[in-house]
Amino acid sequence: MKWILSLFLLFPLVSHAAVIGKTVEYQSDGVKMKGYMAYDDAIKGKRPGVMVVHEWWGLNDYARKRADMLAQAGYVALAVDMYGDGKTADHPNDAGAMASAVNKNATIRKSRFETARKFLDVQPLVKRGQIAALGYCFGGGVVLNMARSGEPLKGVVSFHGTLSTDLPPSSPGSIKTKIRVFTGEADPFVPPEQVEAFKTEMNNAKADWQLVSYPGVKHSFTSPGADALGEKFGLPLKYDTHADQSSWAHTMDFLKSVF
Repeated sequence: MKWILSLFLLFPLVSHAAVIGKTVEYQSDGVKMKGYMAYDDAIKGKRPGVMVVHEWWGLNDYARKRADMLAQAGYVALAVDMYGDGKTADHPNDAGAMASAVNKNATIRKSRFETARKFLDVQPLVKRGQIAALGYCFGGGVVLNMARSGEPLKGVVSFHGTLSTDLPPSSPGSIKTKIRVFTGEADPFVPPEQVEAFKTEMNNAKADWQLVSYPGVKHSFTSPGADALGEKFGLPLKYDTHADQSSWAHTMDFLKSVF
């Protein structure tokens, strides 16, 4: 028995963390939204919340995977539904149509995001007022527009998202949210002139911002499924291991700093 006790003292039992993921429903202007919430049930107490805004494909497995990764990192994550009823697309024509329907109406875009933010903010495990947002592709543009429009977020991160906006120019000091952007230098959806215009906008607004441009990297560089989709539909999509891992590591450091 003594040697058994000695082994126990050397190698105590460890409670293994488990990420809990579940579909959650909420209403935005009468439209049923189906999000995905994830958290680590081994962590005790309240923690910050992080929103994930999906690519133009909708709230699919990729967005849920990112929410799970955030949960593993110690946050309560909400993958947001921006289309309603959890709709997703398998073809770029359908994805583009759904993304455009949201983007062409700034009121709906802001309302759906804001409803999700408020939903996350009141969850029992979330520290009130401690919310950040990540966005991919379409979602990257959404989170940047939320920062521009004054959503009370600690920080936003855009991955291969559009940098242009339909909102009026931001006045100096109007952007309170800290902003980080990761883009591909060879991404035709975010050309150099768009990058330069964004830099000028952020500097004029005196925002707290940083932009990392990865040389030779194309659109959707964080998504392992990008190559297959690019080949299937003839789109300039390509996964890049270095850019993916680098941008995520920077994001983890950024979230720690804003919280």
